[in-house]
This record gives sequence, structure tokens and C-alpha cells, in this order.
Amino acid sequence: MKFTSAFAIAASLSVCSAFQPTPFGVQKSTALRARDSNFDLSGNAWKPDSEKMGSTDVGDYFPEGYDPQEVAYNEGMMGSQALLGGNKDGPQLPGMENLGADAIVTGGIETASEIPAGMEFVPSSVPDGEFQMNVAASGSGEELTIEVAPVCMTFEDFYAAFSPQSHPSLSVTPATGRMDRRGGETSPFKIRCDPQGQAGNFEGDLVINLPEDNSKICYKIKVTSF
Repeated sequence: MKFTSAFAIAASLSVCSAFQPTPFGVQKSTALRARDSNFDLSGNAWKPDSEKMGSTDVGDYFPEGYDPQEVAYNEGMMGSQALLGGNKDGPQLPGMENLGADAIVTGGIETASEIPAGMEFVPSSVPDGEFQMNVAASGSGEELTIEVAPVCMTFEDFYAAFSPQSHPSLSVTPATGRMDRRGGETSPFKIRCDPQGQAGNFEGDLVINLPEDNSKICYKIKVTSF
């Protein structure tokens, strides 16, 4: 009987200890044990190849079988201006890459040598300026040079002539050419009056057509022949 009672008491104590709750605030710790002494616990030590030999992103800049010894990698980096030894970057006009200070250029931009057939020279109701001339009727004529300032944003071909109602003793040269853009150099026009013995007061309207700009410049010319 004593043996049975002792066994029952021991079993009861064992069951109670199995379901006994853990005291509040006490946490169990778990320790990680390294099996290998070389195990690195500081984190991932892997590094990309970019820190060793260059970029890992290899572009397809060169064709298959490209020989880097054939053409230098920096060929053409500075554009055609690099050939001139200057400090300007960017491309030039085709065929002008090797143009130097001592180069001789032939040709260039061509301008019309004659006034197109059918072009009309109609003066504006209000002229852009007025000039006066004094001419000896018995002389060989007089000339007056005027400087016309450019009015267009780009270079423009011009055609100059007096209107049909102008006095026939008046003429102008050049009749064709190219005018500079606004703010550039002026264009000289030489006005000539040859009265051929006729005396009196003559008038004429000089019209400078700029067809590409759809505009014109007009001047009133007044002549006193004595």
C-alpha cells in the first residue's frame, strides 16, 4: 500500500510540472552554433564584378569580329572640327571638314544673274525712304549710292528695278544679289540718272523684291535736272 501511494504522488507531481506555465517576462534564447569555424556571421560578402574588372553591363557597341587595333576608340569623338585643331565641336557641312584658313573655295552659293521673267515691281503706297539727286542736263549723268539695311531673318535673294512709271533716265545696279540677314551688313545700291540733255524734275520708285520672304523694300527717288 505504501508503494502504491508513493507511485501515485510521483505521477501527480510529474503531470503538474508538465503543465506549469512559464513565468511572465522570461524568454528562452536560441543560440546558433557554427559547425564550421570559417562561417562568416557578418553578412553577405559577395561583390559584383564591376568592382573588380569594370561594368557588368556589356553593350553591343562593336560588331562581331571587331578589331580594336584597326580604328582607335576615340576616332570621331570631337567631330569634324577636331581636324581643324580648333575648340569648336559638332559637325560641319558635308565636304567642308578639311577647310582651313589657307583653303581656296571655288563656287559656293549661287545667286540669280537675271530678273525672272514676269516679275513685277510695284511700289508700296508708303515708301521706306526718300532720296534726292541734282544732275546737270548737259552732263554725262550722276550716280548716288544708298546702303540698304537687311530686314529678313535669313539671307534672301533680291531683285531690284525701278517701277514702270518711273522716269526712264533712272537705273539701278546691281539688279540681282543676296541680302544679308537682319543685323548683318548693308547692301549697297548704285542709282544712276542720265537725263541726256533733258531738264526738269524727275521721279522714280526703286523696288527691291524679296520673293522668298514675300516682302519688298521701296524708295522714292527725286531728281532735279538743270
